[in-house]
Amino acid sequence: GFEGWLSIDEYFKSATTDHNIDGVSDYAKFLLSKGYKPNKRRKYFSNKFPAKLPFELSKPKFLETRACEFLERHAKEPVVLFVAFHEPHPPYNGPFNNEHSLGEISLDSSFDNVFGDQIPLYYRLRQENSGRNLHGAEAYRRIKQKYFGLITEIDHSVGAVLSKLDNLGISDRTIVVLTSDHGDMMSAQGLLGKEVMFEQSVGVPYLVRMPVQQRSMRCSQSISHIDFIPTMLNLMDKPPHPQCVGKSRVNLIRGESSSPDLVFLEWAPLPPKRKMQLGKESKLAGKADIDRALDQSTRAVVSPDGWKLCLRDKDKNELYNLGADPDERHNLFYDNSHRDVIADLTTQIRRWQARVGDNLKV
Repeated sequence: GFEGWLSIDEYFKSATTDHNIDGVSDYAKFLLSKGYKPNKRRKYFSNKFPAKLPFELSKPKFLETRACEFLERHAKEPVVLFVAFHEPHPPYNGPFNNEHSLGEISLDSSFDNVFGDQIPLYYRLRQENSGRNLHGAEAYRRIKQKYFGLITEIDHSVGAVLSKLDNLGISDRTIVVLTSDHGDMMSAQGLLGKEVMFEQSVGVPYLVRMPVQQRSMRCSQSISHIDFIPTMLNLMDKPPHPQCVGKSRVNLIRGESSSPDLVFLEWAPLPPKRKMQLGKESKLAGKADIDRALDQSTRAVVSPDGWKLCLRDKDKNELYNLGADPDERHNLFYDNSHRDVIADLTTQIRRWQARVGDNLKV
């Protein structure tokens, strides 16, 4: 594992023996050293508190500074540095809220799509909840404006780390990767956040800069994040770890051809607090149906030819033709003309489950 850890969130502190889980995060200690007083449970800062601070006191700047200090200390050694920014993330607020004018903010083309009965109840609950909390397109545009401001905030810190590599003279022997754990609906389907299988939620940036790279190129085929670690190990001339079920994609990074593969996705039930938020005051179904839908798990697959199948254990299933319907407005699962596609992709999902030891019945 990593030899050093730096925490910015109270619920994501590392479990190493020399890091006290019951204590406050390193970022909280930083704010305390600057004279700020906690606003939550006496010793913690809420997630909303840092979002109101200037950039110099923000989480990205804190991580940027520590990352650059780490690089200075280890410039002559082979190292792995993992910088995990929290932004862009709710509460969608930060020091660059007005960096982008509201006039240049557009909403997703599927913003006005209203889910029908063939869409999973869980998704309809999400859309209903968003409609209660946000009134009209203007509210979504203002949130998206702040979201872009958070991306700008990250851009500043990523740029500073890249500049540090240049200044230390180690860029030509450093592999740099920019990626994320999930996307954000950000007005698509009238939703915000993640927790759904639509493309805006499951798609992530995946940028790789190789040492002495002379030209840029784009990989057009879908890639799974499960291949990330095997690929990084391969780039560092390390053998694959037995825990990794993915495979190296170094050939694609080097511009070589490779036959496209299926991409598998999954989602687990929501935590209790989130279930209470979505199920409260809903008129879409009775309590039993709502409780069941909020406890659903999803197993999904995206095929190289653009079909996406989502199977669930406690809610409705979905099938989309991403080529013909990129906005995912038309659920074709209950259309009898696509039985062969459903059968084939269902088989693929179950083979994947068997391979990785997933016993969920969908």
